[in-house]
This record gives sequence, structure tokens and C-alpha cells, in this order.
Amino acid sequence: MQRVLVMANPQPHLNNAQRYEKVIVLICPNCGKQVADGSAFCPSCGADLTRATSSQGLMLLTSNYAPGYKVDKVLGMVYGITVRSRGLGGNLMAGLRSIGGGEINEYTEMAHQARQQALDRLADHAKSMGANAVISVMFDSTEIGNTMDEIIAFGTAVVISRVDASQELVKLS
Repeated sequence: MQRVLVMANPQPHLNNAQRYEKVIVLICPNCGKQVADGSAFCPSCGADLTRATSSQGLMLLTSNYAPGYKVDKVLGMVYGITVRSRGLGGNLMAGLRSIGGGEINEYTEMAHQARQQALDRLADHAKSMGANAVISVMFDSTEIGNTMDEIIAFGTAVVISRVDASQELVKLS
């Protein structure tokens, strides 16, 4: 479950440091909607919020190295894939919303869910290989027909360990 710091309730008479109340908001990892703190289930999608997400305990990095760590073993390529389609009702609402312009929340939410599911599947794949990190993580997407999108997350599964202060690292200039 993702926790997000939100600045709310502006108080113009206070100084900048005290002007906003700091509120922690929980985000459902399944649907991306805001959830009340302490909830066991998401009221929107019914997801179990007590279960840890797949990527917990696993480093997912877009870079090809992890600062302060060394790669002990390269396990190979890992991926997570999902194909999503918005239902007829969602397409109808999105079509009506597109007439007015602006962000189409139905598709934004679907894209967020699809990317998270692809990342979770990538993490499951990496853990099944014995990895504790995935480096060079990237996304790709393809349209299938007019109504479906394939989203894939891929990277290189590795086993990493912390670098001791006594170990010297090579610096590239």
C-alpha cells in the first residue's frame, strides 16, 4: 500500500512552514484510489489491503546499477505482462468526456492499474528466480485491435549486496 503526503487545509494567516496541514493518504495498489487509513479492504475494488504488494522487499531500478550495492549474480531477463480493455460503459463515459477535452480519468486509472499489475508480475518472476533486485526496468505498450492494450514491464533480475566501506569502487571521469 502506498502512503502519500498531501498538503491540505491552507491557512493563509500562518507562515509557510505551518500554512498547510500534512495529511497521509493511502492509495490502493490495485485500483489507485484513495483509501481511509486503517482499512482492511479497498471500498472501490475490494482488494485486500493487508496483503503486501509483490515488489516489497525487492528493489526495482530503472538504472543499470544500484548505488551502494554490487551485483553478485545476474540471473537473466524478467518480465510482467498484462492485456487490458475498458468495458463498454467505461468506453462510453470516456467518449463523452473526450468531447469536452482534458484528462480522461477512466483511461488514466486503467493505465495505472495495468502498469502496477505488470510491475507486480515482473517482481513475482524475479523472486521466483531468486533475485533481490531488478535493474534496467522499463515499460513498453502495444495496442491490440482498437480496444485493448498490452503493457509489459521488463528488466534484468540480479542478486545484489551492500558494498563495504573498505571496498574501493572504480570512478569513471
